[in-house]
Amino acid sequence: MFDVITFGETMIRLSPPNYRRLEQTNLLDVNVGGAEMSVAVGLSRLGLKVSWVSRLTDNELGAMIRNKAREQGVDTSNILWTKGSRVGLYFLEFGASPRSSRVIYDRANSAISQIKPGEVNWEEVLGGAKWFHTSGITPALSSSAAQVTTDALKTAKKVGCKVSYDLNYRARLWTEEEARKCQEPLMEYVDILFSTEEDTGRIFGIRADSYQEVARKLAEKFNFEVVCITIREVVSVLRNRWTAISYSGGKIYDDKIYDVEIVDRVGAGDSFSAGFIYGYITGDVEKGLKYGNAYAALKHSILGDVNWSTLQEVENQVKGADLRISR
Repeated sequence: MFDVITFGETMIRLSPPNYRRLEQTNLLDVNVGGAEMSVAVGLSRLGLKVSWVSRLTDNELGAMIRNKAREQGVDTSNILWTKGSRVGLYFLEFGASPRSSRVIYDRANSAISQIKPGEVNWEEVLGGAKWFHTSGITPALSSSAAQVTTDALKTAKKVGCKVSYDLNYRARLWTEEEARKCQEPLMEYVDILFSTEEDTGRIFGIRADSYQEVARKLAEKFNFEVVCITIREVVSVLRNRWTAISYSGGKIYDDKIYDVEIVDRVGAGDSFSAGFIYGYITGDVEKGLKYGNAYAALKHSILGDVNWSTLQEVENQVKGADLRISR
């Protein structure tokens, strides 16, 4: 049986090297990227048994995505395969101040956006699992993907899984009104919410003078067990300050602020989710916050969507690792 099941899309990521513009480049670096697969990889690298559920086109691009998950120890037996549709793409153009980084999606009509209710036997997939995780990207892909997400969440609660959900609002996929209408009913099935203060304002209209107050309002409105909010201060495109807070049982948990030099910031929120889930399963809310915060900070130093950091590196950060060369 698996500790954690995740569900969502992964795409092929194409990036010009050396800070080139897309119009300028004649080369593209190839990676794979998707929120829920990144969480699955992170959890696997930290030592949990994880299965990732998705729907992929049965060609070389689908195989590439599957293989990248498998090489990190993630179970891929629950992937659905189709001869039709396509694998989604996204292009990431790295910026440097004053030019910000930029993402262009080419994911319309991807294989997972065509998923239909009943294609996944959720009772079978989730049976015996401790935890189910997905994000607000998945229901944004199509009305059928939203229905399958709803079915997964309902089944997860029915079979006794702990359920976590990352709001992950993407303005290029749907409007704030569409996101609110779809996701508010889903919160009934969510135990742990991951978000940013900005996303909760856009989707749920919940704003306050502090992140702590936003977390409290979210927990009271939706009866969440835990609310986690990641906090990013942008000093420059290549330098940020990163931290996070958690709210549970009327108590605020906070942690250190990390000064991060950015090699690649994509996937930092997913690394926080993975670190928190690992820390919560093996400890408590406080451990989850510290491990999530450290894992996310480390992700900024690693190229690609997935986090190649180890559990030992995370624990070193929690203990206060310095920047001197490790020999």
